[in-house]
Amino acid sequence: MPTPSLRGVYVPLITPFAADGSVALDALEGLASGYLDAGAAGLVPLGTTGEAPLLDADEKRAVVEVCARVGRERGAQVIVGSGSNNTAATLAATEAYAAVAGATHAMIVVPYYVRPSQAGIVAHVRAAADASPVPVVVYNIPLRTGRVLEAAGMLELAAHPNVVGVKQAVDGIDVATLEILARAPADFAVLGGDDPYLLPTVLMGGAGAICASAHVCTAHFVRMIECGLAGDIAGGRLRHEALLPVVQACFAEPNPAVFKAVLHAQGRIPTPDLRLPLLAASAGARDAALAAIDAAEAQIAGG
Repeated sequence: MPTPSLRGVYVPLITPFAADGSVALDALEGLASGYLDAGAAGLVPLGTTGEAPLLDADEKRAVVEVCARVGRERGAQVIVGSGSNNTAATLAATEAYAAVAGATHAMIVVPYYVRPSQAGIVAHVRAAADASPVPVVVYNIPLRTGRVLEAAGMLELAAHPNVVGVKQAVDGIDVATLEILARAPADFAVLGGDDPYLLPTVLMGGAGAICASAHVCTAHFVRMIECGLAGDIAGGRLRHEALLPVVQACFAEPNPAVFKAVLHAQGRIPTPDLRLPLLAASAGARDAALAAIDAAEAQIAGG
């Protein structure tokens, strides 16, 4: 039986900024390498957590090139966020990023703001998949897009030879998600995209996760998903219960503010800065997240 080509934990990288506001590419490279060292299967640049809408074209290209180079050198997958609410622009971005050596997949978000029909969403993704030189991953996140790709449309796309998976971030495990897990082809990867529900998604047949929370406690998130894939419910549950407060603390303020604050406090990025209209995390949120991380480490070590 075929198995998904996407499997494990993928980190949707933040975009670190230097003190002058430019993209801190050296810090980005260090993060990318560190997450792969910790066991991540791959990287996802230009996603929600990467503040992609707030980067200009040159910055986006530079971010992709850094991540693709690290992925190429390490034999890791690199899923580049190339989708938008404009189909022509999506096709152009997907083709351009796929030309960067080391970029292995394109992630196509459900079109936002314009509120297309289900048929329109399917046609948009199919057009990208038809044109893309690399396999496509759908990004289903209705909280941000205002539209959800329902099970029927997702299953239609799952039959496309160049659509290999979905980041399913629908704020829970709903009936549609369970239907997709049950009925999608065996080689179609359902990747959890809502961090509180990653382990249950994998236990129900998911192939892994695109996990923003894996910016911290990376090895523990990797191990949690490995436990789920192996059917080790006890080992997975231990880590899930320890890591849930970390997830809650790191999403206490708009993403990716708290992740950046924590990474800056850990000396891994030069500033905790975001670009307007996003604001840097409060000191209270940062300290709560750091405390949750320490508590999770201790709980897992003692478990």
